[in-house]
Amino acid sequence: CVYLYQPDIEWVEYKPKTPFLVLDKVYPEGLFIPKTFYGKNIVHLPTVKTHVFTTITGAMKNAFGGLLHRKRHWTHAVIHETLVDLLQIQQDIHTGIFAVMDGTFAGDGPGPRAMHWHEKDILLASSDQVAIDAISAKLQGFDPMQIPFLRLAHERGLGVANPREIKIVGYDIEREIPWHFVQTDTFASKGQKLIYHGPLKPLEGLLLRSPLVPWSYFASNFYHNVYWYPFVGRPRVEAALQTKWGQLFKSYGDGQVVMPGMEPKTVKQAVMGAAVVGAALLSLPLLFRPRK
Repeated sequence: CVYLYQPDIEWVEYKPKTPFLVLDKVYPEGLFIPKTFYGKNIVHLPTVKTHVFTTITGAMKNAFGGLLHRKRHWTHAVIHETLVDLLQIQQDIHTGIFAVMDGTFAGDGPGPRAMHWHEKDILLASSDQVAIDAISAKLQGFDPMQIPFLRLAHERGLGVANPREIKIVGYDIEREIPWHFVQTDTFASKGQKLIYHGPLKPLEGLLLRSPLVPWSYFASNFYHNVYWYPFVGRPRVEAALQTKWGQLFKSYGDGQVVMPGMEPKTVKQAVMGAAVVGAALLSLPLLFRPRK
């Protein structure tokens, strides 16, 4: 098991053999990736689900958290092109790439963190990361060639995204009842999109690439860990555990399931943040009190 943020993990500069779409512009000082990944076979284990930024997420986006460092949020404004660049890197440094995608439960809505789960009883597997994501997209009800990262990867010859060109064995997906999945947003992702693509775009550098950046982590943690997981996510997990897959999951180990709840650290941060804001608001009348 490799923990990429351990001090002994060496990050080395990657020099692309084919020009990047965007990563050289996002990281003009150079792109650094974990040295340990060179010459390794990689097996991705994604799940079938929607995503607030990329419509669907799967095998291609799985590399996002492995090849990029702590500043990977810098790429969200150009996330589709980033995923294509990451696949290009993978095909260069890995000796083999394979993906097994879990669709026993599949998720739609504001994925990947706040989804609605559905029992779909499907497993996908492929050595073509583009093709497996394309079939996942098709099953969910999306046109793969209309999803930018899949279309771009297809056009650059990194894989096949057109379902008509993909050979499927083991199951005729045309027999599958349409899933009609919908990709939606959370309150948090709506705010992020205002920064990445909306009227707050001019402030992106200030809000997400300056000493102010911890505010975005706090806002996301507060929304998901203090509000969403305890009050929305927990009932969904409880319902999922009643299904056949939930019962199978509970049969592993001691059968204990860690349920979503508030993270004490996030709650403490919220209290401290509220105290600071409250103190600032209380001090405003003193600052603007007219002199006698």
